Amino acid sequence: MAELEGLEFGKSDFVLLDEVNMEQFMENLKLRFEKGRIYTFIGEVVVSVNPYKQMDIYGKEAIEAYRGRELYENPPHLYAVADAAYKAMKRRAKDTCIVISGESGAGKTEASKYIMQYIAAITNPSQREEVESVKNILLKSNCVLEAFGNAKTNRNDNSSRFGKYMDINFNFNGDPTGGHINNYLLEKSRVVQQQGGERNFHSFYQVLRGGSEEMLRSLHLQNDPVSYVYTREGAASTSNNDRSSHKAVLSALKVIGFTEEEINSIYRILGAILILGNLQFETDTESVQVVGLEVLGHIAELTATEPDAVGKSLLYRTVATGGGEVIEKGHTEKEACFGRDAFAKALYERLFGWIVGRINAIIEVKDYNPVLHGKNTVIGVLDIYGFEIFDNNSFEQFCINYCNEKLQQLFIELILRQEQEEYQREGITWQHIEYFNNQIIVDLVEQPHKGIISVLDEACLTGGQVTDTVCLQSMDTKLGQHPHYSSRKLNPSDKTMEFHRDFRIRHYAGDVTYSIEGFLDKNKDPLFQDFKRLMYNSSNPVLKEMWPDGQLGITEVTKRPLTAATLFKNSIVALVDKLGCKEPYYVRCIKPNEMKSPVLFDDARCEHQVAYLGLLENVRVRRAGFAYRQPYARFLQRYKMTCEYTWPNHLMETDREAVEAIVTHHGFQDDVAYGHTKLFVRTPRSLFTLEQERAALIPILVLFLQKVWRGALARSRCQRLRAMYAIMGCYKRYKVKAHFWEVERRFASVRNMADYGKSVEWPTPPAALAQFHSITQQLHRRWRARQIVKNIPPSDMAEVRAKVAALGALRGERKEWGCSRPWERDYLANARDCPQSSSNFIRASKELKNKDLYNQVLFSGFCRKMNRFNKSTDRGLLITDKHVYKLDPKKQFKVLKRLPLDIHCSMGLARLISRTELRNWIRDLSEAPLPKDKEDHGNKERQRGRK
Repeated sequence: MAELEGLEFGKSDFVLLDEVNMEQFMENLKLRFEKGRIYTFIGEVVVSVNPYKQMDIYGKEAIEAYRGRELYENPPHLYAVADAAYKAMKRRAKDTCIVISGESGAGKTEASKYIMQYIAAITNPSQREEVESVKNILLKSNCVLEAFGNAKTNRNDNSSRFGKYMDINFNFNGDPTGGHINNYLLEKSRVVQQQGGERNFHSFYQVLRGGSEEMLRSLHLQNDPVSYVYTREGAASTSNNDRSSHKAVLSALKVIGFTEEEINSIYRILGAILILGNLQFETDTESVQVVGLEVLGHIAELTATEPDAVGKSLLYRTVATGGGEVIEKGHTEKEACFGRDAFAKALYERLFGWIVGRINAIIEVKDYNPVLHGKNTVIGVLDIYGFEIFDNNSFEQFCINYCNEKLQQLFIELILRQEQEEYQREGITWQHIEYFNNQIIVDLVEQPHKGIISVLDEACLTGGQVTDTVCLQSMDTKLGQHPHYSSRKLNPSDKTMEFHRDFRIRHYAGDVTYSIEGFLDKNKDPLFQDFKRLMYNSSNPVLKEMWPDGQLGITEVTKRPLTAATLFKNSIVALVDKLGCKEPYYVRCIKPNEMKSPVLFDDARCEHQVAYLGLLENVRVRRAGFAYRQPYARFLQRYKMTCEYTWPNHLMETDREAVEAIVTHHGFQDDVAYGHTKLFVRTPRSLFTLEQERAALIPILVLFLQKVWRGALARSRCQRLRAMYAIMGCYKRYKVKAHFWEVERRFASVRNMADYGKSVEWPTPPAALAQFHSITQQLHRRWRARQIVKNIPPSDMAEVRAKVAALGALRGERKEWGCSRPWERDYLANARDCPQSSSNFIRASKELKNKDLYNQVLFSGFCRKMNRFNKSTDRGLLITDKHVYKLDPKKQFKVLKRLPLDIHCSMGLARLISRTELRNWIRDLSEAPLPKDKEDHGNKERQRGRK
């Protein structure tokens, strides 16, 4: 299962190393980094190496590849751990947590963002609006917390300067319903002082570089970080992203739900801190004064207080005596500068805490009822600082390293507990595992009355001038016999430590030398009560809300506040208790080099991190005598092809018997143990042998499966084609029959219809019957014509045939050609048609009959002659059974030309009048004007027409 990527990329699970030692561990880690494989498993723990470049392994395709899959079904990835935690939460209703640790610059913040993005991507498939809103707020909160809690350091351009633990609440459907964020030990000292080459928190540079001119004018700021003491150190390394990041933070604040008034208050506080840093003091003859009263006015305006009150808080300290008398004690110049910086740090710390609290108030689960909504489960994501060893280690490093000691203790305990529980469930004998138990170091720091924190608190509570050196002497006295504590006084020969300044703790990750200077001041975290009352009395409700402790009067006796170390210890103890009741998943981040290079791998640097992260101990605990364990069904599914008795399917009673057959077939009986549901393999070599044989068989099986599958596809395709053609044939036959039925229905009663079905609309035929449909329509027309013709008297048949012939000749030439009237032939002799000229024509026709002896007149009528000059002349046309006559109606129908109807009739007729002329004459009978003597009866003739 761990060889999905191939052996050329090394072993994707450190548990499968042949020998568990630092050399093999580092060799495998380096090989995978050089091959672009930045993630490696240790069981269910992911080891992540910062690639220092963008990698195309986080898109939608990658999310879908890991969604719902088991941990070892894909190569190692952050998504695999995130999905495993989500499945455990959803399937078993168990609270889970993902602990991300590593030193600054190892990629913890990016890892937590990818995990959050994955959880957001796989939840709420129904796109419910309220769930999407919660997801957006959770994602946008990262942007805001990065701006106000991250800074550029010499090791990391986006270093988290606080610890963050986020609980994400889920309903019974597995959709996020809310969350809660805890922050730990914000590095507030960075507000007033940074190491060379480092920056203050991102938020200051973003407002200076990205704020609009109007905003900066309202805050009395300039867009140059060099102008301000608190941002001057990091001004040279100002990021080009500050402007775009400022816009993103403003947008995120609005999406989360901050009001415009709250957003303005946030940036007014940032402006006040920057201006406060530029505040200078000078010593007058008797007292200390503020240089430049205009600066006081700007601070008072931004904090919504009075300038006199601000100046008084900066220059004086109000003290109540035992008798209830109140006196004002003036500061020295040094004390005033100290108070100013303490005030600036407190302002920023309260602002950051208020932002976190405001986000929590918005995303908390509201109106939750377990009876109605089911069990509320949680996934926790812890992004916290890793072990720190600097050239100069102070109070902050002491607290951070103590936190890592507690988390390492929890890590080993939970891993051991998980292993023991699994062995007990499976009925495997538990073997004692040698590992370093760092409880002794934890006790050195936190043990009541004897630990370092107790010594620090005692020194802070003691009256009088207790210095850091006196505190170190007390620690030497109480802890001198402890094997993990030393100092120069206890070990005079060790010249790496200074007398009266340094002490050393032997942590699980290595020896760390701390400088006691500043420990007491940072532990006391002093802030004069005058500043608290000043902020509480502000007219800005946001500032007033941040300082509830300012409401106490000067003479009121209050309980001494807990020291910073005790508060941090209590918060870490609560965090460990919270993590201890959850099912943990771990991401261990490693920084490959100090140059932020994507190709360099610093062996010594990485080996040191592997050591203090306790990764080798993790491997030893995870192996616990057996390097590999897997449920029988999954083991069988993966390796059944390596044994003839289990391929393709076994016939044994249980999967365990089939697994035993595989193990026996390969001769691994002495290297395995059988649990109730899992097989335990002792050495990785046995697993690699199975993997190699499986890898050799896979190509053969792939070819076989391809052959079978292609055959199945071809047969399926053939069956579908046959079925398709059968369906098409049946459908075509149905359409043909349906057409016949429809025609039969529509034309069933046409015999009894007046028009014999002429008005019946024919149905649209299918394509196959197009020609048949045309023939059927033709047959119907012929039948209908026959039915009509049957009713015509025999005496009218000649006229009907003549009209049919005329229809063929004149189709498309004339609309009206006398089809609907009886044809009388001899129109010139008809007094009704030609009342003025009929008598003249009768006389002329009798003369011609006597002369030419014809038997009957076939046709007579007016026509119009056109010559070659397009001149027209009215003429009369007489056709008998022997001659064709052209007559002049104006001259008593005088014969102009006579043409006998003999065998040369066609040629002679053509000479007499061309076909075109005949058509023109016939057309002009109804269109051209007639002479005035014939105008009266011409209209009637044009209406009836002539042939």
